[in-house]
Amino acid sequence: MLLAIVAICEIGFWVVLVCGIAARYLLRWRRLGAILLACVPLVDLILLVATVLHLRSGATADFTHGLAAAYIGFSLAFGHGLIRWADARFAYRFAAGPPPPRPPQSGRARTRHEWREFGKATLAWAISAALLLGGIVLVGDPARTAALGEWIGRLTFVLALWALWPLWYTIRPGRSGGG
Repeated sequence: MLLAIVAICEIGFWVVLVCGIAARYLLRWRRLGAILLACVPLVDLILLVATVLHLRSGATADFTHGLAAAYIGFSLAFGHGLIRWADARFAYRFAAGPPPPRPPQSGRARTRHEWREFGKATLAWAISAALLLGGIVLVGDPARTAALGEWIGRLTFVLALWALWPLWYTIRPGRSGGG
């Protein structure tokens, strides 16, 4: 059941996002668009409440509980940037807005860009790990929360892999400048 809620929340994120942007640009209802875009984090709250209720009801934590924590961490750390990304593209395509900015291709600017993205990944990891640890404490039974501890290891591994990109651009920044 929790896996279905995670999937519904992922779909809900994009539905609320698209509806907010469509209201803003297609219908020219800027206030409604702003309200809908402000509601995007409510999707995370719904998932958090569902996960906590499931664990409090006596469920043994499994892969989906960890996935929910990872989704919430990613959404909170990267969600605002995803909204800005979608908004810029929609404004360009449907509202005669300026072309969306592109990430730098090389040089110091690319290195800074990669470190900023890694910073967001680190924030996502920290939020997810805090939620996972919170779930472990909430349940208070190591036998029922082993899967949550495993997720901390998975997310740490992903973060370590992610670190390779900014390190690479720091060592080899490319043609347009030094690092």
